[in-house]
Amino acid sequence: MRDLDTHARNDWCPGCGNFAILNAVKAVLKELNEAGTPLDDIVLVGGIGQHAKILDYVNVNSFYSLHGRAVPAAEGIKLANPRLKVIVFSGDGDAYGEGIEHLVFAAKRNIDLTVIVHDNRVYALTTGQSTPTSPRGFKSRSTPGGTLDRPLNPLELMLASGATYLARGYSGRLPLLKDLVKAAVLHRGFALVETLQVCVTFNNLYDYYGKHVYELQGHDAADREAARQKIREWDYDSAAPIALGEFYKTAAPTFDEQFLKGGGR
Repeated sequence: MRDLDTHARNDWCPGCGNFAILNAVKAVLKELNEAGTPLDDIVLVGGIGQHAKILDYVNVNSFYSLHGRAVPAAEGIKLANPRLKVIVFSGDGDAYGEGIEHLVFAAKRNIDLTVIVHDNRVYALTTGQSTPTSPRGFKSRSTPGGTLDRPLNPLELMLASGATYLARGYSGRLPLLKDLVKAAVLHRGFALVETLQVCVTFNNLYDYYGKHVYELQGHDAADREAARQKIREWDYDSAAPIALGEFYKTAAPTFDEQFLKGGGR
């Protein structure tokens, strides 16, 4: 197996949650390769933001897209070569702000993509503005008096949109995060792993998450209503418990399979 490291210098801040996602992804790619998946059959797609630098640090094929446009770029890659495993990396501002319509329709189509959202709840690349998942009252350069709107619950939206695999990981729980990323990549259909990725510089939530996260036990991921209830347990704006793990998993025809059979033509 070739070395997954690259010559690029990593310039994330010390303590950044992106390191955990990078390590989880490298571990998953190594296991997939050992199980028979050629590394050249894996493509990473990124948007614009600190998250996208992960493409520079993993020695596989990759594609930088425009801001908010990582998902449609990945859809094009998947349809052009359905054999590929396509993994999308996107930030919360990138995915849930400008790119939200693409995310909704990718879930609706159930196209076979894995989307890993680096959700640090702040625009870190542009030094600290509020995003769609920032808590109400969050003070930033764009909202010095504190945000007035409630944060979006992206997993609830993705469940309603038709995603067939939904999970939440946390950069402070690397073994679980790695397992979720691997399960998402192996899932046949649209999979999203919402990752609570702490930004130590502009929104350090390690203490908050440390007090509130817990790993799901005995949850039936095949039960859509049970998934909805667990997803709504924490609304991104409260001190409620924060569940980590697989919320929902089901099998359904994928857009790419139907497209190859001539569907819609």
